[in-house]
Amino acid sequence: MTIKSALSRLFAASVYRKINKWKNNAVQTQEDLLIKLVLQAKNTAFGEDHNFKSIKTYSDFKQEVPVRDYEALKCYIERVVDGEENVLWPAKPIYFAKTSGTTSGVKYIPISKESMPEHIRAARNALLCYIHETGNTDFVNGKMIFLQGSPELTVKAGIATGRLSGIVAHHVPKYLQANRMPSYQTNCIEDWEEKVNAIVDETLNEDMRLISGIPPWIQMYFDRLLVKADRKKIKDIFKKFSLLVYGGVNFEPYRARLEQTIGKRVDTIETYPASEGFIAFQDTQKGNGLLLLTDAGIFYEFIPAEEYFDENPARLSLAEVEINKNYVLILNTNAGLWGYSIGDTIKFVSKRPYRILVTGRIKHYISAFGEHVIGEEVEHALLSVAKEENLEVTEFTVAPQVNPVEGLPYHEWFVEFETTPADLSSFSLKVDAQLRRKNVYYDDLIEGKILRPLILRTLKKNAFINYMRSKGKLGGQNKMPRLSNDREIAEELTEYLDL
Repeated sequence: MTIKSALSRLFAASVYRKINKWKNNAVQTQEDLLIKLVLQAKNTAFGEDHNFKSIKTYSDFKQEVPVRDYEALKCYIERVVDGEENVLWPAKPIYFAKTSGTTSGVKYIPISKESMPEHIRAARNALLCYIHETGNTDFVNGKMIFLQGSPELTVKAGIATGRLSGIVAHHVPKYLQANRMPSYQTNCIEDWEEKVNAIVDETLNEDMRLISGIPPWIQMYFDRLLVKADRKKIKDIFKKFSLLVYGGVNFEPYRARLEQTIGKRVDTIETYPASEGFIAFQDTQKGNGLLLLTDAGIFYEFIPAEEYFDENPARLSLAEVEINKNYVLILNTNAGLWGYSIGDTIKFVSKRPYRILVTGRIKHYISAFGEHVIGEEVEHALLSVAKEENLEVTEFTVAPQVNPVEGLPYHEWFVEFETTPADLSSFSLKVDAQLRRKNVYYDDLIEGKILRPLILRTLKKNAFINYMRSKGKLGGQNKMPRLSNDREIAEELTEYLDL
């Protein structure tokens, strides 16, 4: 065992003990954190506007602070962007994480001197939990690659601004710098395809042992590696590759193809980072779900998904949640986001400790007829049938067809397969049956002849990559929406149909 491996195990054991303290006392940790956050921000503009000095309990907090999305909080954020201090959080942010919003255009998410370390600590601890549980430290002795956005930052009102992954690149611990790839120069390439090609050239002959990124872009990197090296499997290129770290999307739709491309089993760690804060990570290889980080500067609230669009939905603390129920996640952070609806839906799979699954986006659903079909349901329906028929799905998206040329309305599925089903009609009916089992409202609409069974369209190879390229959203943290409640994406995908 190398010195680095031995030190990693000792460090992992120490950190694991600290995690256990708050993990096993999560509710009290959250209650204490809320009061701490409120006290820290009581003299800010937001704190004064929302009577923070009178808040003593979570009940008080709910009375004073409404739930808002980015658009509703924008009046405060714009003041911060204009250079004003003490607006949402004491002093100014040290960074703005720049993201693309669907309704708000460019979004500027503040990152404070208190919140920045939590991003780094959580990413580190995900690896340390893995080391502590498995004893595997092989990856610390080889090269690691992080497929991410450019680390080049601009300045806005005196505040460094860029993509979250690019910001994080400036805070990678020194003990990892020598192992980390790609080079700074390559990481700064803005064009994603040019960047991937450069990464391939840099890493092809390296001892890559850990690879991290968003699954579709990892797959793109792998595909180009195989072409460049003229090899059939990634295991033939990186013989000691043993750990895949991913986040940003549900892994299951990509698992089969990635595993087939790699050619051997490797361990995986799922993470749940966001510009607003690092929310959860997979802390064990044995169980299901991601450990909710209750001691990472974020006080969480949960709104039952079916109530989210009601006038007065229930707002619950961690102590009040139930297992296997869909909630919209609300954040209150040590960067000054208050009652902030991040837009994600989650469900708890465990309360001892509190572990979650990300089930989709509250605005990414289909409810043209009141069915409220969510991402988790369509993914299960498609992937369960694909697995049964030994087929690999590359990517897919679903939209309603409310006004068909003839016949009843339907859900239209656009799917890119590695191998197209031999009997597409039979495959489609099986998927529809699975969706009916998962969603009783959809089942009622089919049974009541309000909707007809779904229609599945197959797309050409690389259709989704070409579509994302056409939108200037290839690579980085960009993700393909799985569900839309309108026809915008569906209409544009018709030019990629495999006729």
